[in-house]
Amino acid sequence: MRRKIYIGTLFLVVFILIGGLYYPLPFYVSKPGMAKELEPIITVEDGYKEEGNFMLTTVRMGRANIYSYLEAKIRKYEEIYPLDLILSNKETEDEYNAQQLQMMAGSKLNAIEVAYRKAGIPVHYKFKGIYVIQVVPGMPAEGKLQAGDRIFKVDGHTFSSSEKFIKYVSKKQAGDPITLTYVGNKKTKTITVSLEQFKENPKKVGIGISLVDDKSIIVDPTVKVKTDEIGGPSAGLMFSLEIYNQLTSEDLTKGYQIAGTGTIDEKGAVGPIGGIEQKIVAADKAGAEIFFAPNENGSKTSNYRDALKTARDIKSKMKIVPVDTFEEAVKYLERLPEKDK
Repeated sequence: MRRKIYIGTLFLVVFILIGGLYYPLPFYVSKPGMAKELEPIITVEDGYKEEGNFMLTTVRMGRANIYSYLEAKIRKYEEIYPLDLILSNKETEDEYNAQQLQMMAGSKLNAIEVAYRKAGIPVHYKFKGIYVIQVVPGMPAEGKLQAGDRIFKVDGHTFSSSEKFIKYVSKKQAGDPITLTYVGNKKTKTITVSLEQFKENPKKVGIGISLVDDKSIIVDPTVKVKTDEIGGPSAGLMFSLEIYNQLTSEDLTKGYQIAGTGTIDEKGAVGPIGGIEQKIVAADKAGAEIFFAPNENGSKTSNYRDALKTARDIKSKMKIVPVDTFEEAVKYLERLPEKDK
């Protein structure tokens, strides 16, 4: 009898332990990710080689289970976020992931444009449609479209920008049908939906989607940026530096290991990101010697100040460099002495 009780208890304990791995808590956990060399990721046709390396830095973010939650409670530089801080109202995880991938795509386009224009090379765009990044519950698109679908025709018409797509739809009235041709799950599909008024703005009609442009950039020489499943816009600055370095004969790395983070817009302005502390830890572990951090125009709560504090805390020897623009980062590197070999 005791043996049966023992075996039963053992099975229950094992079941609870295994269940703890798969039962999600209403939290997300972030922790230091990796610092990844960009030269294998970015390839400019006939681009110049470099002695050192530019590196992007990442944060590992995932839904918490009981073990990762408890681990984050006791480990420094691991953060716990309530679910509603990561996912906005009624937003699904698929929609969140689609947004992150689209922000990465936009970051790549901005980085390419900034680098090529700095190198004096013309840049052109080709509009390919719009990506769905969120579907509004209760609106006509619900159940018919999902995050990641790419719409490229409306009523048989193609458009040269998302603004023209929106303008076309806005001229119609509630109840009017529109036919959408789109790609979802690698298949081309066509659906017809009727427009409805938005509850928060009855003067506007639509099908209930948040969207972002799907466009490709046309440059010569060509450039390829392979980011796989890395999401978010925070690698923009480092992308632009790596691309520019391959376009020009002077090697800006000067033989150093250079990491960093920061969004980049089409004019080259560097913006703040989340998880700067974890990225400092990741860069330090990877052996980075220089780290570019968003300066936020000297704000007392800037990424740069948080990065500096973390670097001191972990006793890192990295040089933390504040930047507000791509141009500032380039000028810093141009003044940098060659690393002793």
